[in-house]
Amino acid sequence: MNRYWALLFALVPILAVGLYLIAAFGFGSIGDWSLAGLWLPENANPHAWAIDHLFDLVHIICGVVLALTTSVLAWIVWRFADHPGRTEKASYITHHNLLEWVWTLIPAMILVFLAFYQLGVWEDNKMKVPTRVVNDHEVPVEPMALVVGKQFGWEVYYPGEDGQLSTLDDVRVENELVLPVGKPIVLRVEAKDVLHSFAIPSLRIKQDVVPGMTQLVWFQIDKPGTYEILCMELCGWGHYKMRARLKAVEEGEPLATNR
Repeated sequence: MNRYWALLFALVPILAVGLYLIAAFGFGSIGDWSLAGLWLPENANPHAWAIDHLFDLVHIICGVVLALTTSVLAWIVWRFADHPGRTEKASYITHHNLLEWVWTLIPAMILVFLAFYQLGVWEDNKMKVPTRVVNDHEVPVEPMALVVGKQFGWEVYYPGEDGQLSTLDDVRVENELVLPVGKPIVLRVEAKDVLHSFAIPSLRIKQDVVPGMTQLVWFQIDKPGTYEILCMELCGWGHYKMRARLKAVEEGEPLATNR
């Protein structure tokens, strides 16, 4: 009977890798339901390809580790399953220095590799604010809008006639952000009450927003369309209601209207 458990353990990596391939590449369909689109939404941010690369790399590493560990476990259960006539006794081992070094150093090396490998991506997406040239000098791109998270929705503020945010003539819109395509965009994000997380999956944007702090996010949209804005931090009973939309429009179209 114990050997049936070995087969079960062996199925774990096979099913896990198979489901990953189906989701990531959209193989096949079930009736009228296509299996395409079960993975990440299409990336509409031309500068976020490196984030997708890191995402896939981490999944590949986890898949390899899962396959190796469950395969070893399945082999051990199969090899040493109890059966009539077996007389060997199990060995009692308090510790094994070599094994302890191996299962400590290998994960540590993987984590150190990932920490250094992703430094450039982190710098581009969290440290280097886009710049523009003014009078032969590079200056940071000004935030195009202010997005404020609250229980349970998003307030969007656009500069008024004075061209400045956080002034009396700001244009305020609820749960709708309208931005141009094809140009660097910077947003200010804040929280009014509790911790929120401003996320646009199609642009690979996710920024935790802490009350009392101002954060900046930046990206670019390469094609017009409507994209979902979510809160990815549990912020109370109405967390599920914090859905808004981003409308990407051709440059020159109005970004907001008084409401």
